[in-house]
Amino acid sequence: MVNVGIDVSKEQLDVAVRPSGERFRVENDEEGCTQLGKRLAKLKPHRIVLEPTGGFETRVVQALMAAKLPVVVINARQIRQFAQAIGRLAKTDTIDADVLAHFGEAVKPAIRPLPDPAHRELEALVSRRRQLVEMRASETKRKQTAPPVVHPSIDAIIEALTQQIDDIDDHMQRVVRSVAEWRDADERNQSTPGVGRVLSTTLTALVPELGKLDRKQIAALVGVAPLNNDSGKSEGKRTTWGGRSAVRAVLYMAALSAFRYNPTIRAFRDRLLAKGKAPMVAVVACMRKLLTILNAMARDEKPWNPQLAQAGAPK
Repeated sequence: MVNVGIDVSKEQLDVAVRPSGERFRVENDEEGCTQLGKRLAKLKPHRIVLEPTGGFETRVVQALMAAKLPVVVINARQIRQFAQAIGRLAKTDTIDADVLAHFGEAVKPAIRPLPDPAHRELEALVSRRRQLVEMRASETKRKQTAPPVVHPSIDAIIEALTQQIDDIDDHMQRVVRSVAEWRDADERNQSTPGVGRVLSTTLTALVPELGKLDRKQIAALVGVAPLNNDSGKSEGKRTTWGGRSAVRAVLYMAALSAFRYNPTIRAFRDRLLAKGKAPMVAVVACMRKLLTILNAMARDEKPWNPQLAQAGAPK
């Protein structure tokens, strides 16, 4: 069973093959990626493992997809933790490629279909919107302490960023409306009080698993599931950890909106607070409940139903 690890940098791709131990390097350009696809196709690998590198991996992933090879993109944190667990503390491009191949061999990560061009476009728009929102927030915060003489400059930047965000929102809606499945999901999601187009589009772009996993799995995937921290007779404090931070950030804002507009979520929060739960614990629990309700709605392809939501989630 052949597993391949590819360490991606801006200029080159370092490749390691297990169990043969073969190693080689190609350029990270169109010609190099095409040659790599042809060379790996002859090996008939079971998995080809990469980690995201700020977009430098996009070209090679697309080339390997075109060659119909089994590509898996793994969170970089998982790879580093695996490397530490097996004692590979040094870090070079060759070592990283070896670790990636070893990870594929030992852990056997699930091979999932990679995004099609429309999905990649939507992902890029969601990511860019998040960047613009963060830049606008930084400028707004900067204005609070900046001398009045620079306020016009800051205001001009904020206005330009707001226009960019509005343009991207319109573009995202056009992309969503162009795919029937996404259009139906968007209408279904936004039928839920407190859920707007930003959360709906983010879920479509970044959580394609919505409706395909159970409530515990989807909560763990996004990072809103409480994780145990017990040892012996000692019970530690439950915490949320990992997951998809970009989704959590939008889900957090949607939960705050739901407190105002969604009686089911508001009542759930009030019960938790009445039991003495900390406010942030209640917020995270509401994020989880909102997500699991949307997951059940996607599973059953049904719009918001207050009665079913109050029972826990649509059946």
